[in-house]
Amino acid sequence: MTTITLVQGDITRQTVDAIVNAANSSLLGGGGVDGAIHRRGGPAILEDCRRLRASHYGKGLATGQAVATTAGDLDARWVIHTVGPVHSTTEDRSALLASCYRESLRLADELGARTVAFPAVSAGVYGWPMDDAARVAVQTVRATETKVEEVRFVLFDERAYDAFAAQLR
Repeated sequence: MTTITLVQGDITRQTVDAIVNAANSSLLGGGGVDGAIHRRGGPAILEDCRRLRASHYGKGLATGQAVATTAGDLDARWVIHTVGPVHSTTEDRSALLASCYRESLRLADELGARTVAFPAVSAGVYGWPMDDAARVAVQTVRATETKVEEVRFVLFDERAYDAFAAQLR
């Protein structure tokens, strides 16, 4: 059974098998978690992302999908990049958000990762309300069959931590 833990802090400082990156579809870095992972992980992550773009992902990574690269200088073996949906008030995109977590766990299983650190996917610049992002994340992880032993949600601030803690109660 998968253990879910919460940490308030910096995802780039976690010691885990895989760190999940809330990436943009270009896979070439960006702001928020994506930028932090690329900065701390160093150029090896970007090199891997460029190779992916030159081969299977010429048009980028589709929303809800996941792909892995080296973790570079991070204290992890892999970075799993997933593209979360931009929140919409007129369209329910929660299935795409859930897919980010499911596909990341599926890929973690393929890689043999036993510990995985997730950010709150889509809850930053993509505008997903934190309480609902937490609900989708926790429900999806709980419902997904995986060999991952620990899913660690690494949350940047107290508000995010509290939203996830409420979902675990």
